[in-house]
Amino acid sequence: MPVPEPSPARSFWQHIGDSLRGKHHDFTKGSLNTAILLLAVPMVLEMGLESLFAIVDIWWVNKIDDGWFGATPTGGAAVAAIGMTEGMLSIVYAIAFGLGMAVTAMVARRVGEQDLPGASTAASQAITLGLVVGIVIAVPCAWFAPELLALMSNEDSRAVAVGTGYARWTFASIPIITLLFLQNSIFRGAGDPILALKVLVLSNALNLVLDPCLIFGLGPFPQLGVEGAAVATCIGRTFAVVFQFWLLMRGHCRVPLRNLLRFDLQPMLQLLRLSAGTIGQFLIGTTSWLFLTKFINSFGEAAGAGYTTGIRILMFALLPAWGLSNAAATLVGQNLGAKQPERAEAAVWLTARYDVLFLAFVTIVMELFPQAIVSSFVSDPAVAAHAVATLRIVATGYIFYAFGMVAVQAFNGAGDTKTPTWLHFWLFWMFQVPLAATLAFWLDYGPNGVMWSIPIAESLFAAAAVVLFRRGRWKTMVV
Repeated sequence: MPVPEPSPARSFWQHIGDSLRGKHHDFTKGSLNTAILLLAVPMVLEMGLESLFAIVDIWWVNKIDDGWFGATPTGGAAVAAIGMTEGMLSIVYAIAFGLGMAVTAMVARRVGEQDLPGASTAASQAITLGLVVGIVIAVPCAWFAPELLALMSNEDSRAVAVGTGYARWTFASIPIITLLFLQNSIFRGAGDPILALKVLVLSNALNLVLDPCLIFGLGPFPQLGVEGAAVATCIGRTFAVVFQFWLLMRGHCRVPLRNLLRFDLQPMLQLLRLSAGTIGQFLIGTTSWLFLTKFINSFGEAAGAGYTTGIRILMFALLPAWGLSNAAATLVGQNLGAKQPERAEAAVWLTARYDVLFLAFVTIVMELFPQAIVSSFVSDPAVAAHAVATLRIVATGYIFYAFGMVAVQAFNGAGDTKTPTWLHFWLFWMFQVPLAATLAFWLDYGPNGVMWSIPIAESLFAAAAVVLFRRGRWKTMVV
């Protein structure tokens, strides 16, 4: 008697279970829908958890201004200080993301070629490089934290006095942040995204518990105010990095590390070549955000706090879509390594379709219910008004963001880092920043003018990325 075929629903949930259990799968064969599902589920959850650090911090720090547990309100200065610190830290994220995309491309290509020792070598070089870069950046940033905050704010801003401790702790943890990104990139390139998810579950659990304790001095903990948010996040990320090392060294990843912190010239040069492009594109994008933050802060601390809160909420919704686009990078890298460029291209278009559907839903929610969302974070009417405007304006371009994110990740996964770098340069530095200044100051649209520059530039970026992706030069890249 023939065995009946499993129902589509049962098959779907079986794949979800396989994905969350970390079951190994050959992503160069079989159904692309299955491959995307197996990769995307833990990657989407991973990015959601990564953004949870920011959303939890901003929620609890807003409660300082509500006077919770006897805290002294700062009039938005604490939230503004977080926004300034995160704006500067975006440069570090750019470097970490850039190195991470390079190592994902190298590891994925080696895995596709069935060269696991080569993948392990690339991973160890990335960790060595990331640790050195993180220390070099962390020391001067932590030392000059108040001066850096002053550069991002108006003169006599209370945010500098309130936020110096937060900035110092955050900058001092830069090596940890870099390693966290890089080692999760190794997991993604190897096709083991569930390990990255487990790491962030641990770190977020610690952050969720420690945030209110260290901010408000609950129980035996000291009352550190906004500085406590940075300490809690630092502790959570440190435990996560230790857990990553354990997973890599004990062979729980498909690409186990045998020689950690070892210098090998050839793979290091290859990594530097690839990461120069990926770091460049992320640096261009994030430094343009620094200019936007500076423009917004010139309209006062209420505008800065509202913008910071709104962007944190939007990033919480956007990062899962970025996680889905990460699946495209892994699929492109592994399938090009297996000499299947047409399968790699098909995976990109299919991933983009799913990303569009998700972000269309997010757009509807942000446009219809911004007040309800913001009210969970902010009680100050002036700050809330700016946060609501941020949600509504920036979300108008979310459907276009889907195409842009997936196309960029496909380029990077293929090892074509130059194309997205030039796209970032022209669309963000040469277009977005001047447009924001024109709308905000010359045409007197104020902070809303700065925010409108975001969906306009991102939509043009997506259109250009899709046109260049269709030309197919990325299929011939050598990694």
